[in-house]
Amino acid sequence: MFENVTSGVLAALNALRAFEAVARTGRVTLAAEELHVTHSAVSRQVKALEAALGIRLFTGPKNRLELTLAGRELLPPLTEAFDQIAAAVRRTRVGGEDLHVAVNASLSVKWLIPRLAGFQAAHPDIRLHLSELAAHATSHRGAQAVVRIVPLSRLADPHCTSFISPNALGAVMSPEMAQRCGSDPLQAPRLAAATHPEAWPIFAEHAGVELLPARERPFAHVHFAMDAALAGLGAAVVSWPLCAAEVLAGRLVAPLGFVRSGSAFALLAAPGAEGRALDRFRDWLVTEGAKTPEPL
Repeated sequence: MFENVTSGVLAALNALRAFEAVARTGRVTLAAEELHVTHSAVSRQVKALEAALGIRLFTGPKNRLELTLAGRELLPPLTEAFDQIAAAVRRTRVGGEDLHVAVNASLSVKWLIPRLAGFQAAHPDIRLHLSELAAHATSHRGAQAVVRIVPLSRLADPHCTSFISPNALGAVMSPEMAQRCGSDPLQAPRLAAATHPEAWPIFAEHAGVELLPARERPFAHVHFAMDAALAGLGAAVVSWPLCAAEVLAGRLVAPLGFVRSGSAFALLAAPGAEGRALDRFRDWLVTEGAKTPEPL
């Protein structure tokens, strides 16, 4: 009998983990990657949980799932509980000197990683582990913190620490492309990132320019679109901190300038994740962020 009870509890925990991962990341495929199981296994676990509870937790098509009221009520306590479990296991296993941080891909590639040698030189005893953070996620299983661009309203969160605020956006392109476009830089082919599909409309609104309908060339990430702009393929909307080095070196230009947006670069600490390593990393981010030059 004990074995049956234990099996039932483990099955329930797996189903709850699957639901929490899908709800937090917004996609079954991302949840499957995080949990290291198949897409179909996650779907089965979520359906089993819905059947056991007798309620729907998600609504909408598979490629655009939305939480029901019951799902929205269930998610926060589950996320907090699993974060606390992960933090407890981490403290027991590594004694607090390993630091796990999840970062949006473009921020990691174009801003964080180029600066990490300085952090490691200053803190050789801290072993920093980076994971990719899903585009719209604000937490990541097993991470003590996430680093991403957040709305300015999020800075009121006590777990949130801004290190570059406010953010600024610009439509960047190669000098050769700007020369070809002449007096109208918006004539450049439009490069768009799937992880930030609203970038062009946000930039146009803040810059006060009219964005006429045009075909966009899609890229998976902002840094892919930025590299395409460097290669002369068109114009991409990029945050100033991610492209500052290229603009200052003259490899990219922003004919319409950079405009302040309602966002900031920030660290979001997981509940209960405070510790020496995280404190050192947070302080280092703030120091590095303060070195960011003003947008041109």
